[in-house]
Amino acid sequence: MTTVLAPVEGAAVGLAAVPDPVFSAGMVGPGTAIDPLRGPGEAVAPIAGKIMKLHPHAYVIVGDDGRGVLVHLGIDTVQLKGEGFRLLAAEGDRVRAGQPVVAWDPAAVEAGGRSPVCPVVALDAVSESLTGVAEGAVHVGDELFRWE
Repeated sequence: MTTVLAPVEGAAVGLAAVPDPVFSAGMVGPGTAIDPLRGPGEAVAPIAGKIMKLHPHAYVIVGDDGRGVLVHLGIDTVQLKGEGFRLLAAEGDRVRAGQPVVAWDPAAVEAGGRSPVCPVVALDAVSESLTGVAEGAVHVGDELFRWE
């Protein structure tokens, strides 16, 4: 079992609340989403492992068991070309769960006309394998869901 932690503070709202059809339909994979608190903060590693992909707006961490978790900071934020994001780690780094990966400001994302909602997705998983999916307020490092 893999315990996936909340990478940002806010309200767990479920993937259906993500204003992007690819995420909301679960096409990327099952998981949930967090509507983050507005204001500067850091997005952390939801699991321990290796950063396999790192963009300013999104990252994938793969644990020693081969399971990968995608954290996407806001919707359509790739269009910002890194503006407003600061990398705190590098692709290929090994990180512990809860270690800061990207600094960003959800309020600035929203002010630019984009949704700051953050999908957190279990890659190559089936929805039935996720249990204990959080709802409502979550703090950084709280259990977000379990991947059986």
